[in-house]
Amino acid sequence: MAVETSETTSVAKYRQYIQMLLTERAQRSNLGEGAEEYEIETLFDTDRDHYQLLHVGWSKNHRSFSCILHLDIRAEKIWIQHDGTEEGIANPLVDLGVPKEDIVLAFHEPAVRQYTEFGTG
Repeated sequence: MAVETSETTSVAKYRQYIQMLLTERAQRSNLGEGAEEYEIETLFDTDRDHYQLLHVGWSKNHRSFSCILHLDIRAEKIWIQHDGTEEGIANPLVDLGVPKEDIVLAFHEPAVRQYTEFGTG
């Protein structure tokens, strides 16, 4: 029987937290009514630890596609590659118990990350 280390346990928790938060945001966003025909979709690649929240559909006669959120898990840290939300996803992760040093705001250039209250990578 394999023994789980704290590292694999934390990565498993991080996967669970990310999927839960993205699913909640997708469900909230899909409840709204409007003239556009679009959906908010989740994309979970648990083998490679890539997670996205996407806006897909049509707005009038134009195809609409954009990435709202993109997170990766690398070296047992959550890397926020893109955050296009108003409220952000870093603080909800902290509220769930993820230490700030385990969250990297990858959308900031590496030289600037040291000035945030989060991990540097």
